[in-house]
Amino acid sequence: MSNQRQNIQELTLEEVMGDRFGRYSKYIIQERALPDIRDGLKPVQRRILYAMNKDGNTYDKGFRKSAKSVGNVMGNFHPHGDSSIYEAMVRLSQSWKLRAPLIDMHGNNGSMDGDSPAAMRYTEARISKIAGEMLQDIDKKTVDFVPNFDDTEEEPTVLPARFPNLLVNGATGISAGYATEIPPHNLSEVIQALVYLLDHPDADLAKLMTFVKGPDFPTGGIIQGIDGIKQAYETGRGRIIVRSRTEMVTLRGGREQIAISELPYEVNKAQLVKKIDELRILKKVDGISEVRDESDRRGLSIVVELKKGANAQGILTYLLKNTDLQVAYNFNMVAINHQRPDQLGLKQLLMAYLEHQQIVITRRTHFDLDKAQARQHIVLGLIKALSILDQVIQVIRQSKNKKNAKDNLVTAFQFTEPQAEAIVSLQLYRLTNTDITALQKEQTELDQQITKLQKILADPKELGRVLKAQLRQIDRDYGTKRLSEIQAEIEALKVDTKVVVADEAVVVAVSHDGYLKRSSLRSYNSSTDDDNGLKEEDFLTFQQQLSTLNHLFMFTNKGHVIYRPVYELSDARWKDTGEHISQTIGLATDEAIIQTFAFSELKQVGHFVLMTTDGYIKQTEFSEFLPGRTYKSRAAVAMRLKNPDAFVTDIKYIQPDEVEQDDVFLASHTGYGLRYRLSEVPVVGAKAAGTKSMALKPDDYVVNAILVPREQATPVTIITQRGALKRMDVQEITETSRARRGMLLLRELKRNPHRVQIMVGPLASGGKLIVKTDAHQTILITPSDHPISDRYSNGSFVLDTEKVGTPVTGYPEITFTQDE
Repeated sequence: MSNQRQNIQELTLEEVMGDRFGRYSKYIIQERALPDIRDGLKPVQRRILYAMNKDGNTYDKGFRKSAKSVGNVMGNFHPHGDSSIYEAMVRLSQSWKLRAPLIDMHGNNGSMDGDSPAAMRYTEARISKIAGEMLQDIDKKTVDFVPNFDDTEEEPTVLPARFPNLLVNGATGISAGYATEIPPHNLSEVIQALVYLLDHPDADLAKLMTFVKGPDFPTGGIIQGIDGIKQAYETGRGRIIVRSRTEMVTLRGGREQIAISELPYEVNKAQLVKKIDELRILKKVDGISEVRDESDRRGLSIVVELKKGANAQGILTYLLKNTDLQVAYNFNMVAINHQRPDQLGLKQLLMAYLEHQQIVITRRTHFDLDKAQARQHIVLGLIKALSILDQVIQVIRQSKNKKNAKDNLVTAFQFTEPQAEAIVSLQLYRLTNTDITALQKEQTELDQQITKLQKILADPKELGRVLKAQLRQIDRDYGTKRLSEIQAEIEALKVDTKVVVADEAVVVAVSHDGYLKRSSLRSYNSSTDDDNGLKEEDFLTFQQQLSTLNHLFMFTNKGHVIYRPVYELSDARWKDTGEHISQTIGLATDEAIIQTFAFSELKQVGHFVLMTTDGYIKQTEFSEFLPGRTYKSRAAVAMRLKNPDAFVTDIKYIQPDEVEQDDVFLASHTGYGLRYRLSEVPVVGAKAAGTKSMALKPDDYVVNAILVPREQATPVTIITQRGALKRMDVQEITETSRARRGMLLLRELKRNPHRVQIMVGPLASGGKLIVKTDAHQTILITPSDHPISDRYSNGSFVLDTEKVGTPVTGYPEITFTQDE
């Protein structure tokens, strides 16, 4: 009992968990998930090939049931589930996963569609011819053996691997803290690099890449990004793009189809076809009429049939960007090197393989040399015995038994024990002159063989020549042409909006409170103008017939701009309210959309002119407002407001040639008007606050600002807080310069003077002005019904403020003209 107590250790939970997990991690890294750098095999793969070879299940013999091979592997070498062994065996047989399959399999071994293979009781397998090269000379003590899991047999720690399997077939795996992703390569290219590296050990990566140009996937495809390949071959990590091989085929009637003949590595064909068909059904892309998988025994073939007049190249670009027709492949070249995981570049992988082969050839040569020398010793004994045959026979006849005969031969003629054994075992028919000649010939051949083997061991250059000859023979027997095409640059995919969105005429509406919608012409025409779905206090600031391919820029009174392509607006009936902007973008409680502009494309050269109530103005180029990555969730800054209580009064969009032709006209609340040239306003960035537009008194603010033609009489409409309306020509105000107070627009009264509440620019003939009051009343006024007054007039009363309230805001009634 005391001894048991002495064996008890007090350990913390952290120590125990750390130790146990460390052991577990080491096990799965070395014994399960990562390949060995020398033969490129994981333990289960190595055990499958070794067990099948040991069982005589080779390429030159008939197929055997896969279940038998799996059972042998599981019972003798790999004490895990039979399903994991069978899955590994199946993968070694799949020609779309491995560049050089190591297992030949009869029956259903899966497919590129992700189909499961048939059960192991139905399929038959044997190791392939090239896998035989992996096991060549394994019986010549070329590799180390260790006891299996129950110490009943021995298994190799690595295979001789006469071809560079790790690079040729690649590897993929995930373990604790490590993962590996090594792509397949072309056998001929890798062997050429190995042969060159043997002669030039100091070769740099650039030279090696003249032989190994990049991965060569069994499914072909197009590889883009030579820089990613270089980085991967230098550091072990890199990124490339793998694209399907496609062709445009013209059909009768002017229609086209996209024919896909090669897919990126490890892309599931069935899921890809399903994804493309879903895009067609959901109308994510316009122009696809049908998707078919026409693959058969002659090869892969997927056909994407297009509608007449469809943009074939645009649709292909969309599919490349949004489906697995194009994927990114990330190198992570990790392998077990000297019993630890290492991330290695191309040269290190090649050097490790050459080092392994040099060891294998050296050990094989030692084995062959020992065998040849042992045979030579026997042959010399036999020749000597035949030369004194009568004496030898006499000694044997006088002996009591075989052992006594061997002892007598050793004593009488100084034969060695092995020679004496060979002599007493000699058959009588061998005692002929012909056999003597054969023995002498064999001795000569053995002398030559021993000399050759000794030279290999003594001279590294000779060993190198043997290795090069061996590699070149593998290339001649198994080399194939490259399947994957390599392109230096990664092509940027820019999807044409016309491919994704059908060009459709719609009616777009934007309300002051932030409701957006697009409606079909049919829905709009079947509704009345008043039935627009808005709340009573809300009103439209924009209504226009547009194309779904047009672009909207919506400006708010807080100096923000919101971008939306028309096709992204909520598709609603005209009588519905639509989607509120706050569902995607957060706005302040007192923020409203005051101006909206529509453009057919985002390549414009004009300027936006923005003005604020606290007396600032600026011009900003259109390009400053182009949408960024976050346009869907965040409003961009259109103008920085210096005063938090200030608002943007108005926004105009002008062409560059209009800058010299237009004037800016501003009206302040206390009744001052200022006119100056627009060219005085500098062009600044979107986040700038602008420059001073008008000199304001402390209690004054800019009611509105408009742009007017300099050489043309332009009437404006002013409404005061007392309900008076006045129309006057802007040219009544003398043109001065920017940032002045200006001239009075109204005649100043001693008692209850008029103050400007609303100022709007010229309206269309018969156009109406909608006035809202603080009593929540809405009044329609037709300004053209009132005469134009001079600068000193206060106009005429049009509102009874005691009944309807004080005017607060005014905006022109939107007139909608439908395109023919």
